[in-house]
Amino acid sequence: MIDTPQVPPRVEGIRIGNFRALRHVAFDHLTPLTALLGPNGSGKSTFFDVFAFLSDCFSDGLRRAVDKRGVGLKDLRSRDSEGAISFEIAYREGYSRGATKPYLITYHLEIDADGGRPFVAHEWMRWKRSGRSAPFYFLKYERGEGSVVTGDVPESEDRRVARALSGPEVLAVSTLGQFAENPRVKALRDFITGWHLSHLSTRDMRVIPEAGPQERLSRTGDNLVNVIQYLGERYPDRLDAIFEALRRRVPQIERVIPQTLPSGHLMLMVKDAPFSEGVQARYASDGTMKLLAYLVQLHDPTPPPLIGIEEPENFLHPKLLRELAEECDQATANTQLIITTHSPFFINALSAKQVWAMARDASGYTKVTRVAEMDRIQAMVDAGAVLGDLWMENYFQIGDRDGEPA
Repeated sequence: MIDTPQVPPRVEGIRIGNFRALRHVAFDHLTPLTALLGPNGSGKSTFFDVFAFLSDCFSDGLRRAVDKRGVGLKDLRSRDSEGAISFEIAYREGYSRGATKPYLITYHLEIDADGGRPFVAHEWMRWKRSGRSAPFYFLKYERGEGSVVTGDVPESEDRRVARALSGPEVLAVSTLGQFAENPRVKALRDFITGWHLSHLSTRDMRVIPEAGPQERLSRTGDNLVNVIQYLGERYPDRLDAIFEALRRRVPQIERVIPQTLPSGHLMLMVKDAPFSEGVQARYASDGTMKLLAYLVQLHDPTPPPLIGIEEPENFLHPKLLRELAEECDQATANTQLIITTHSPFFINALSAKQVWAMARDASGYTKVTRVAEMDRIQAMVDAGAVLGDLWMENYFQIGDRDGEPA
């Protein structure tokens, strides 16, 4: 088992410029569990794609990350706008409880195009050490040229090394983060490439894959049975906890069993408590399969540093959503969760500071607001109101024309 910090790394803020509908948005002071809500087309999926795009840039390179989303950077740039696309992430590395909290590190990336070819216009990392001291840049690059401060604790007196990259389309963090001499840069690279975005498909969960344990659930959940096999072999106590959590929500479920077929494939069997034999997963309900997959994901013994989940309410009974939200909140002891939702039942379990509302303004671009910062919301919650009801009654000022509650 891999040792993980008692306090996992956290994204504390993200600013996005000129990326599709996200012309100029800022999420500051993010909580370990963050829920995004808003009407269709408000920018929730685009926000998710920011995380996927950055991870693709670090894993596959800038050009491939751009190409898989269209014919060029112009398809990613906000419509009717010019200039670079920018991302800025403020985060802290993981640390042990009782230790000094790490400095807040800010990573900034700007990408632009020259003759249709994307390149890195600016890229830097900095931290602000203490008090009123100026931020210290320990990585700074422009069009493939720049320098990095080596060492475990970059400071202004440490050795700054100029290193040219192989071209202007190469990300400095992706390249320099491969070397042990740049541990802060490497930590950021590992952090971003470790993000996991999930959009589970009940159809894919019912496939019969080849046998063999797999450590982590895929984006669609098509390897669910392989992960259950892995947990049964390596973490049986964790798997028992998952089944116990499942039985609390779906009492008739007794156990889920991976069964190896003569062909070498692996089939998932679901055993109901009243019966002696299980049935194939393809005959189980969509809601049972979806809830099982979420529990497997949230009880991962070595979770990714950040998990994104899109619309967990699909196929789940509304009464299960509050309990799922509570499971998500508990999972943030070991990871960070960002969730998009259309469900008032899900956000009923959350605090106003955990929820952000998204909507398009008159210009066609996305605006974002933390619910706790909206007029009267926190006061109404303190008086006994629940967020889901307030949202459905238009107190969040989303989905109505005049900006006032219906």
